[in-house]
Amino acid sequence: MDYTHQPALIPCGQDKYMPKSELLLHLKTYNLYYEGQNLQLRHREEEDEFIVEGLLNISWGLRRPIRLQMQDDHERIRPPPSSSSWHSGCNLGAQGVGLKGNWAQVNNPCSSFLQDSRGLKPVQEDTPQLMRTRSDVGVRRRGNVRTSSDQRRIRRHRFSINGHFYNHKTSVFTPAYGSVTNVRINSTMTTPQVLKLLLNKFKIENSAEEFALYVVHTSGEKQKLKSSDYPLIARILQGPCEQISKVFLMEKDQMEEVTYDVAQYIKFEMPVLKSFIQKLQEEEDREVEKLMRKYTVLRLMIRQRLEEIAETPETI
Repeated sequence: MDYTHQPALIPCGQDKYMPKSELLLHLKTYNLYYEGQNLQLRHREEEDEFIVEGLLNISWGLRRPIRLQMQDDHERIRPPPSSSSWHSGCNLGAQGVGLKGNWAQVNNPCSSFLQDSRGLKPVQEDTPQLMRTRSDVGVRRRGNVRTSSDQRRIRRHRFSINGHFYNHKTSVFTPAYGSVTNVRINSTMTTPQVLKLLLNKFKIENSAEEFALYVVHTSGEKQKLKSSDYPLIARILQGPCEQISKVFLMEKDQMEEVTYDVAQYIKFEMPVLKSFIQKLQEEEDREVEKLMRKYTVLRLMIRQRLEEIAETPETI
């Protein structure tokens, strides 16, 4: 058997494959739809593996609030030197670690000045690992005020959810239903990997196990993407138009799948649906009656044949 002309197959799920030429046709249609926009997808081959990469639009469909992290991983916004002491040249060490009631000895030009100051007492901020000094001679209290450079640094590491940046008072909130965000992924990433990437992008504390991705059609059909599915491939196969179908982030326990056969009846009024049920019941009754007649005739034929065999004398 000649295998040289077999088409290259691209995985699109567990035990599901499609020809590379067919995927390229879908990809061409997709990019034509988004021509001149940043939602166009690129493809490449790496170690004989066909990879598509680009931005995937995901709509928020959450019914319960989500929690944002209080601070970014491996990052802490440190106050400027002037907030550690009221003289920017004084260095009080590692944010007061190991200071128990008495100030640690500081080997710098400001140490003698600090020792001669009257009424110096350690004061603990809301952030437990940061210490500052307070004096009776008019030290201005800075509190939790961040400089503009600190705020810019935070925003560089935190993407907003429709303009919502982290705020202590609104760290638990529900994104507007249907609002759209996007995440840069490739065709080799499975559904759990995309979920983790999306949650990490917005520094969301909730576990990825709480959520699932659904392909929601305007007809009402809802298809849950399995853990073995590739969301970017699923989006390409569904087509680029989001007026027909969208990818939603939803809670696992808040949404059930709706098949196409069910979805086509969802938008009908109740009287119309009842008439459908009546028609289906009548059709079922006709089919049952037809089957009963068929097997009654077969039963009579079998009995007649058995009687003929019983009346026929045995031949030697």
